[in-house]
Amino acid sequence: MKLKILIILVLFSTLVSAHEYHVSKKGNDENLGNESAPFLTIQKAASMAMPGDTITVHKGIYREWVNPPRGGDSDSGRIVYRAAKGDKVEIKGSEQINNWTKFEGNVWKVTIPNTFFGNYNPYKDKIKGDWFWDNGRVHHTGEVYLNGKSLWEMEMLEKVLNPQPVIEAHDSEGSIYTWYCEVDKVNTHIYANFQESNPNEELVEINVRKACFYPIENYINYITVSGFQMSQAATPWAPPTAEQIGLVGTNWSKGWIIENNIISNSKCSGITLGKHGDEFDNTSENSAEGYVETIKRALARGWNKEKIGSHIIRNNVISDCEQTGICGSMGGIFSIIENNHISRIYTKRMWSGAEMGGIKIHASIDMLIQNNHISHCDRGLWLDWMSQGCRVRRNLFHHNTRQDLFVEVNHGPFLVDNNIMLSDMAIRDMSQGGAYVHNLLVGNIEVIPVPDRETPYHFPHQTKLAGLQATKCGDNRFYNNIFVGGATGSKNSCSGLGAYKNTELPMWVNGNVYLNRAEPFDAESNKLVLDYNPEITIKETGEGLLLSMNINKKIIKMQNSVVNTTLLGKALIPDLQFVNADDSPLQIGQDFFGNGRCEKNPTAGPFEDLNKGTISYVFYNKL
Repeated sequence: MKLKILIILVLFSTLVSAHEYHVSKKGNDENLGNESAPFLTIQKAASMAMPGDTITVHKGIYREWVNPPRGGDSDSGRIVYRAAKGDKVEIKGSEQINNWTKFEGNVWKVTIPNTFFGNYNPYKDKIKGDWFWDNGRVHHTGEVYLNGKSLWEMEMLEKVLNPQPVIEAHDSEGSIYTWYCEVDKVNTHIYANFQESNPNEELVEINVRKACFYPIENYINYITVSGFQMSQAATPWAPPTAEQIGLVGTNWSKGWIIENNIISNSKCSGITLGKHGDEFDNTSENSAEGYVETIKRALARGWNKEKIGSHIIRNNVISDCEQTGICGSMGGIFSIIENNHISRIYTKRMWSGAEMGGIKIHASIDMLIQNNHISHCDRGLWLDWMSQGCRVRRNLFHHNTRQDLFVEVNHGPFLVDNNIMLSDMAIRDMSQGGAYVHNLLVGNIEVIPVPDRETPYHFPHQTKLAGLQATKCGDNRFYNNIFVGGATGSKNSCSGLGAYKNTELPMWVNGNVYLNRAEPFDAESNKLVLDYNPEITIKETGEGLLLSMNINKKIIKMQNSVVNTTLLGKALIPDLQFVNADDSPLQIGQDFFGNGRCEKNPTAGPFEDLNKGTISYVFYNKL
């Protein structure tokens, strides 16, 4: 009885002590921070908030870097940062500049004292780091925006005075809006070509802060960030071997929820679930051996399920970032990334690197990536190293330049099911031990063994290393997919499963459909080959995206097996079964829309309920 009373008193005291702080553009940081006397800055509220507290931010533009000094103490005792219901709340890493002077032609100049930037000047800070390729010129973390749209940085003033379109950019016409910077000991000078616009009569902003919402310290746990519009941050390059600072980021912590936000115009990355920083940052010499040492240091620093990861990233719209929409190195273990719309990532094509994509994750251990819409990126989803236990399901990929899915030097088990991949390259496979089930793949597949790089595999549902192994390729399962031929792909790719003819490790293949001359797998006993074009289209409508395709009734009549843990067997290298994250047996019992699959004879592809003739599905709201 005494124990029950004690528990009730503890719960009551927690409820009583929880505060709701309010922030308003009409407020003052000397106020009490309540609804009638709100704070002026989010950072002031952050300095006051304790576990269990809520910070409600009211409409307006907040030009600040929110650096939470503490987090919550549990999932139920988190600190919540939220936009007030119905209010448009913007957090910007930029400042407005309106004292431009005419320089020459359409080019204007502004001179800003270096003291304006404090201890971080983005126009002096160069983008650099492991696996970054500068294309032979200097790039800065600064940026210039005209009415919310970013301009193109040039490496010399002449290219601002006489801009030429960047042909490979997504917005080639927009690339003639350019800027250039010079920094001396006292001032920063920015030159910008605004074409016919007068910058003093328009909204012109420049990057000033490195982030919009990012804790400087590690282990700032159990924070919720909800309902904001966040943009225009001078984020640095985010390689897997260094601290990964995003416009929004978790910085080596546990239990964040980042939801219902609109995130755009990060110089490099939008959301980061990254590793800690240390003196060895960016010293891997771009080598696999260097990253293995990075992993070992992370393990010594508490890289485990108890301390790191288990984040939820959901319902966000992320666009116009030049490195990644979401990235993470080791900090995203056991997390869920769902229902996000990610588009227009790496559209300027001014630099390059090996760490770019709509989503780019190192160590997606037991991660669930589902129901995301990823389009108009360079790479859609890139799972690099240690994707053991990762599940990728019900995602829509289209209009991605290089490929929809890139799996690099993983050993399995990982599962890719019920996805729609409509770009010319569906999969770049530099891994082994994967299962591909009930997908629709319009693009080609490329298979590349990596015999000279040894990468880790783990004990089940842990970060602890079980060993290192090279990637021979193969050991994959392809069950109940629909392949469509006719895509361009790359010169080394094949439609269907033609790329897997000569893999060193064995393959398990059955129940697949091959359309429009997609190449079937020779040793497949149960397959359906139909020489017709399903004429798949996807277009925007007033209600959302409309997907249409023609269906032959033979696909519906095909006899297929239910895909489960037993059928999938074990991934060879780690000697582990394909199971759920809680170690329970899995069964592919639902389709793309979450509808139940026939338990006796599931339909090939991502849609269970197919009717003959033309099918149309409307899904996903427009960006």
